Amino acid sequence: MAELTHVSASGDARMVEVGDKPVTRREAVAEGRVRMSAAALAAVVERTAKKGDVLSIAQLAGIQGAKRTGELIPLCHPLPLDGVDLRLQVVDGGVRIEASVRCTGRTGVEMEALTAVAVAALTVIDMLKALDRGMIIEEVRLLQKSGGRSGAWRAP
Repeated sequence: MAELTHVSASGDARMVEVGDKPVTRREAVAEGRVRMSAAALAAVVERTAKKGDVLSIAQLAGIQGAKRTGELIPLCHPLPLDGVDLRLQVVDGGVRIEASVRCTGRTGVEMEALTAVAVAALTVIDMLKALDRGMIIEEVRLLQKSGGRSGAWRAP
């Protein structure tokens, strides 16, 4: 069984020491979807949601989410991000969100990419909840990561 890096020998939670790890270029890409009614999706496409342009605001929220991941996830290191790209696109039945996050550092940015997707998805729901209270966030997952000791990984 693999060692749990965020648990001390006595079983207490701990933040992993990364000071001795080499600084490398790191990138992670994550995706997710928000499934919604035809009426809510029409408001996205036609830009008629009462709270404003859903895709633009969710994009900004996702970027902000990536930047604040270290404050939201208890054992994540706060990272100086080099870049965050967030793409939202209308797809059949909803909105697809993809986040790409990059940094030059000692630990990866997988959680930042996943947080960006989750915060953007939550923002889509917040902006459209008057039209559809049954929206579903689904398929939030890591697509790929690169950099660091473990190298590159891609979802099957």
